[in-house]
Amino acid sequence: MNLGLTGIVDSLIVSLQASLSMAPVNIFKHGADEERAETARLLSFLIVNQPKRLENANILIANTGMDTDKIKIFGSRVRVDSTAKVAEIELAEKEKMKEKVDRILKHGINCFINRQLIYNYPEQLFAQAGVMAIEHADFAGVERLALVTGGEITSTFDHPELVKLGHCKLIEEVMIGEDTLIHFSGVAMGEACTIVLRGATQQILDEAERSLHDALCVLAQTVKEPRTVYGGGCSEMLMAKVVTDLANRTPGKEAVAMESFAKALRMLPTIIADNAGYDSADLVAQLRAAHQENKTTFGLNMSEGTVGNMSELGITESFQVKRQVLLSASEAAEMILRVDDIIKAAPRKRVPDHHPC
Repeated sequence: MNLGLTGIVDSLIVSLQASLSMAPVNIFKHGADEERAETARLLSFLIVNQPKRLENANILIANTGMDTDKIKIFGSRVRVDSTAKVAEIELAEKEKMKEKVDRILKHGINCFINRQLIYNYPEQLFAQAGVMAIEHADFAGVERLALVTGGEITSTFDHPELVKLGHCKLIEEVMIGEDTLIHFSGVAMGEACTIVLRGATQQILDEAERSLHDALCVLAQTVKEPRTVYGGGCSEMLMAKVVTDLANRTPGKEAVAMESFAKALRMLPTIIADNAGYDSADLVAQLRAAHQENKTTFGLNMSEGTVGNMSELGITESFQVKRQVLLSASEAAEMILRVDDIIKAAPRKRVPDHHPC
């Protein structure tokens, strides 16, 4: 999984170099929780009797109600004296829907995507006009789709010249496991993509999503700030050595604080070794000895459970991320130390009861 994840992340960052925004990246989790899978889909429903494949699509993305215009005044009623009047009301409602569909078709589209439901009569009209209709798209999916296709979400259709349509080379229905999804390819924003994660449990999927998101954010920051430092606890041991040397030359109580800061820095390699299941005390002692011998590029090689040369192994970390970690930890510790005292309320003394019931 690590090799595949590395390749995915690298290719994504290369394609996202222009904007470095995570908005075009959609992560779809499949296989563990059907309810969560439903909400994670980019688009939910392709209308029945619609084509499953459409090339060179001109897309109108909308958020509008396609049902009949009912009276929305609470407590109001419409009374008629015959069934013919009911038929007239239904006919008038159909005419309103037909007018709305006609206004939509004037945009010169062959694909209509709506955030809300598209009902039976509008479906028939779109099918007769040869327009692919997709209904009940989730809100996040509509926002992302408008971004990657170059279109805009609209709710009024009186001025087609002011509406910006989306464009796509191919729209097709695909199957992933037991789920049916709609795949858009050849969109205007070439860096857009969907990553499908599959796992046995929801916890595995959530952890994979978090790891992938963290990796993307770290690499995006690395593209902005290309400087890197050696990983595997190498940087922390270097900083701890420098702080310890300075503490040995510093008189007074400041030296105690500096030694504590150096000890905190050495905890990072300890945590790395503990997480990998190795003897952290032994590995950190070896790493500390290596740095005392001026082997300044040595760190922890968790693939073999030994101390190794990070330069040869190619293990690096983002300078920007490492800097932010140090600043955040230092600021948090300083904030705690700024608390002068803790106010405690003395517990109420128990008074002997001289008047028992």
